[in-house]
Amino acid sequence: MAWSATTDLNSKTLTLMLLFIFLFATFQSAQCEQPSSSSSSSNSTSNSRVSESKTGWRRIVLSIVFGGLTGFFAAIMLACLIRFFVLYMNRTPILKGPVIFTPKISPKTLQSALSNENQLLGSSPNGNYFKVVLDNGHTVAVKRLEPVDCSAEAQRKSAKRKVQRELEMLANARHHNLMSLGAYVREPDRFSLVYDYVATGSLEDAMNRVRMNQLQLNWEIRHRIAVGVIKGIQYLHFECNPRILHNNLKPSNVLLDAEFEPRLADCGLSHLMPNLGRTSSCYTAPECFQNCRYTEKSDIFSFGVILGVLLTGKDPMDPFFGELSGGGSLGRWLRHLQQAGEAREVLDKTILGEEVEEDEMLMAVRIAVVCLSDLPADRPSSDELVPMLTQLHSF
Repeated sequence: MAWSATTDLNSKTLTLMLLFIFLFATFQSAQCEQPSSSSSSSNSTSNSRVSESKTGWRRIVLSIVFGGLTGFFAAIMLACLIRFFVLYMNRTPILKGPVIFTPKISPKTLQSALSNENQLLGSSPNGNYFKVVLDNGHTVAVKRLEPVDCSAEAQRKSAKRKVQRELEMLANARHHNLMSLGAYVREPDRFSLVYDYVATGSLEDAMNRVRMNQLQLNWEIRHRIAVGVIKGIQYLHFECNPRILHNNLKPSNVLLDAEFEPRLADCGLSHLMPNLGRTSSCYTAPECFQNCRYTEKSDIFSFGVILGVLLTGKDPMDPFFGELSGGGSLGRWLRHLQQAGEAREVLDKTILGEEVEEDEMLMAVRIAVVCLSDLPADRPSSDELVPMLTQLHSF
């Protein structure tokens, strides 16, 4: 937007300069005009007076026009200089040291704790998570983003300012189903993000334990997780200004507290820097593969896969879905059986029980299938999904 305005202003300035040169040339030409001949001595004096009068008026008019254009051009130049100076003074400063958003953390203790060797919790394409214990006993999770990879110094500063602005916006996002950003630290070539530590782990960890029969999650808990995830997405899409897209929604980014209440992590991080791009996975919407376009409906597709995982207990990467009989993907398999009237076959057998719960799960299968539609326009919004999932018994 700023580039467009600057281009328009430069175009107008160039036009005015060309007009100024043309008028100045006309003025010089008028000064050099001389009468070619006179027919008689009696008319020479009269013609001379008329010529001098016309030339005088022409000079007055051209002087006024020339003076006005000069003043106007100078005013534009001055306005440009003032605007540039204001933009320069108001640009986001690159902050050094920890930037804190919660009273639970002090800059000094955080800086000291980060300098120590810390326990690695997990890794992802855009950075690693560490468990960090502060001097006051408070435990946090720190994500160290991948280094900024820009060649020129100006580009590096521009990238850091962009990340800094985005992080400050993300820090303002506060919801009980989100992992709120508690602080961040700018290091020479990267950022470290500080969140509350969740000891229970992620939804991916929980579902892996379910598949190994090490954990049991009944329908009530799975339903609570699904509702919490979509409420977090609804907050990002409809209550944040500007709107925030998660861009990387998957079970490993859904953390669970002791009561299995979900909290979304990594919200909006994948587009902060050039090397923090989204990795293609079975949770990625088809339009992201086709035209690299990510919208709020892409988040809905990812949610549909998560809902399918909660209902079936299956891993979307299971080789079963690569077979012809499996339909090629979790979404296609769900759609095929739902359209064939065999939706009950997709449900995790460990959660089948009461008839009322089974009816709710079958309705949830229908919702998952709609969320996994190939066309973004056919998917519901998060604002529509919240009442649909919270009132399954009424459908």
